[in-house]
Amino acid sequence: MKGKYAWTATVGEKGQIVIPKQAREIFDINPGDTLLLLGDVKRGIAIPPKSHFSKFAESIFTEGGEEE
Repeated sequence: MKGKYAWTATVGEKGQIVIPKQAREIFDINPGDTLLLLGDVKRGIAIPPKSHFSKFAESIFTEGGEEE
């Protein structure tokens, strides 16, 4: 699907991952950037692009984010 991507990354011994080049280019991730990782035990880990963070964070915390 257009605009949808999936990549894999291997976690190294120090817990580090390498973000694939295509993902870095698409989301304008550069050396020295600080990334925010969002986690939900039911939905997984997300690394939102800088330019979309506010909208993305709002959707994460309003769509079923609360425990019942």
